Amino acid sequence: MNKTQDLYKKAKTFIPGGTQLLSKRPEMFLPDYWPAYYDHAEGCQVWDLDGNKYLDMSYMGIGACILGYSQPEINQAAIDATQRGNMCTLNAPEEVELAELMCELHPWAQMVRYTRSGGEAMAVAIRIARASSGKDKILFCGYHGWHDWYLSANLSADKALDGHLLPGLDPAGVPRDLKESSIPFNYNNIVEFLSLAEKYKGQIGVVVLESIRNDQPTPEFINAIQKVTQEQKIVFVVDEITAGWRINAGGAHLVFGIQPDIAVFGKAISNGFPMGVVIGKKEVMQAAQETFISSTYWTDRIGPTTSLATIKYFIKNKVHEQLIKTGEEVQSTWRVLAEKHGLKIHVGGLAPLSHFSFDYEKPLVLKTLFTQEMLSRGFLATTAFYVSLAHKPELVKTYLAACDQVFAFIAKAVKDGEPEKLLKGSICHAGFKRLT
Repeated sequence: MNKTQDLYKKAKTFIPGGTQLLSKRPEMFLPDYWPAYYDHAEGCQVWDLDGNKYLDMSYMGIGACILGYSQPEINQAAIDATQRGNMCTLNAPEEVELAELMCELHPWAQMVRYTRSGGEAMAVAIRIARASSGKDKILFCGYHGWHDWYLSANLSADKALDGHLLPGLDPAGVPRDLKESSIPFNYNNIVEFLSLAEKYKGQIGVVVLESIRNDQPTPEFINAIQKVTQEQKIVFVVDEITAGWRINAGGAHLVFGIQPDIAVFGKAISNGFPMGVVIGKKEVMQAAQETFISSTYWTDRIGPTTSLATIKYFIKNKVHEQLIKTGEEVQSTWRVLAEKHGLKIHVGGLAPLSHFSFDYEKPLVLKTLFTQEMLSRGFLATTAFYVSLAHKPELVKTYLAACDQVFAFIAKAVKDGEPEKLLKGSICHAGFKRLT
């Protein structure tokens, strides 16, 4: 992989960190060996700059390409939008059509705003929520992006302790005046949430929650949040950027009976084209008129056009049913193979967002070893598997057969007691802590 690796070395001299997205940094997978760049991708097949071909059984564009890479119908929608002019002094009518469709799918919502990424969509949602409630403090659960409002939770009274609440997310550069403006709580922890709600009563303007990540929300947890937010006139925001479109057409909150004031979408809504959507109740969303929220490229044509094409394709083909089926098969087989080889793993996650972890003293060593051995067999693979429609049964079968071989290899390495010596390079970096 000379071209691929040489370009990444060059990139790190020009780009801080080497990449724009932490989750695409090769060090998160297999330092010095993970192919940092792709030449082209189709379905769930990826070709690197050196002509090597892989099956992507990992993150599929970090959860964005739910229908597969370079999906013909979505590509054509983008091409048509480009040929008609992606940008203009006037507005693209597709944004009105998309707003109407999103409100049809989510009858509780009446108004919509757009961005072109998930993180900024969350920042817009927070601005609107604060403007509507008239209060600044935020209680949140889960991961919600890189903006100051979120990272401020990692500011401590003692600078030396910065980052202790959410390890892996450094708040350097976030104004210290924002300390204690955003307070985290853990998913399904009712006691913790109610304690914070009481402690900051009268100051809380927003409660933010990922609809689901790993475990399903308990009814008691959701009821507690909704009771507090209604009684204290707090805007309740549900983050659907990762979970949305995985288990139903729209937001997962519809499945679990969560009743938000605002919901935020990104990633899978447009199958790999930049798009972020904020929907909400009219009385809350109108607050967007009372604050300045505006950006040129939030008005492009490709974003709404590809979102419309993706959503319509999703509904017509009941895509979520296949995603769930494939995810459940993979999770089940991981468990069977681990038991077969005497390997201790923990399997979790929403079926279309499956993951496993090694239950050993040095799990990152085994995670790196798994990625190394799967890569040598032609798979982009880590301990997570984000399902797409392109993951056809025959491809999943070949992937699981490779998992069988690699689990056997790792089990032997663990038994022999020196798995780290089998690594060709360094141990992969750890990710950041989530509260879900």
